[in-house]
Amino acid sequence: MMSIDFPWLTVLILFPLVASLPIPFLPDQEGKVVRWYALGAALAEFALIIYTFWQHYDLRNPEYQLVETYSWLPQIGLNWSVAVDGLSMPLVILTGLITTLAILAGWQIKHKPRLFFFLMLAMYSAQIGVFVAQDLLFFFIMWELELVPVYLLISIWGGERRSYAATKFILYTAIGSLFILLAAFAMAFYGDNFTLNISELGLKDYSLTFELLIYSAFLVAFGVKLPIFPFHTWLPDAHSEAPAPASMILAGVLLKMAGYGLIRFNIEMLPNAHVYFAPVLAVLGVVNIIYASLTAFAQTSLKRRLAYSSIAHMGFVLIGIASSQRWASVAQCCKWFRTA
Repeated sequence: MMSIDFPWLTVLILFPLVASLPIPFLPDQEGKVVRWYALGAALAEFALIIYTFWQHYDLRNPEYQLVETYSWLPQIGLNWSVAVDGLSMPLVILTGLITTLAILAGWQIKHKPRLFFFLMLAMYSAQIGVFVAQDLLFFFIMWELELVPVYLLISIWGGERRSYAATKFILYTAIGSLFILLAAFAMAFYGDNFTLNISELGLKDYSLTFELLIYSAFLVAFGVKLPIFPFHTWLPDAHSEAPAPASMILAGVLLKMAGYGLIRFNIEMLPNAHVYFAPVLAVLGVVNIIYASLTAFAQTSLKRRLAYSSIAHMGFVLIGIASSQRWASVAQCCKWFRTA
């Protein structure tokens, strides 16, 4: 692993959250100052992301870089452990771009603008935390924190059926997330040493039966978020009722989190179980593509059509993840790119 003296990733995670704290106290009644302030904070964060990776990330190095580890809650083994590699780095950049554009898309929000832009910046931090987390419990916390702003964005600024869509979203995703927590502690307690570090968990010698069970738990959790048929029904409702900025976050970032989780945990940490599940993922990917594409044609709402098209697109991601060939594996392609 390659580390650096300055805590760049910690700054990237905390900057949007810290920047959101003064928003409730800004002297602004119509939201003009709040809009400019939030956009400025988002642009500053995106510029900081580009600078960090441009100056301090080496594309030729296939290992984790910008590694930071701090003891947070040692009583439960929770560490503030973050790092990036060729898989997470592009997704952090994507998060910065999409979230900045989403804040710009919310320029005309006049109902509770302070709360709206506060939630957008807070969500910005949680999204980056998901992609750079190297502690499985820390990953789970960031994963859960990201759900709350999305729920509020839909339930407050959504369409006529916003309460139904927001409740369905939070129930599906929160219940699915519990499988991440169960799998995390099962892996942490397995063997002689307790650890929640993702790299160390990947080095443990699990039995095949245990791998299959943990793989199933992760598949349910990430399958809900991806979403995989038949766990997909929350997305069309959330997409159709969410305001445009939240829809951008849903399609542009949230679905990618699930794909990232499948690659990071299911493929990299549980390769033996992946051999058995790969055909299942391929079939589910084909179902996603065919079912969602045909369903999209029947939609009269543009947002619902985009939601089903997103489900179909993620079907191609599933097929790519399902590939067990070294040259076609998404994770191996990233490693190959980094070493080229």
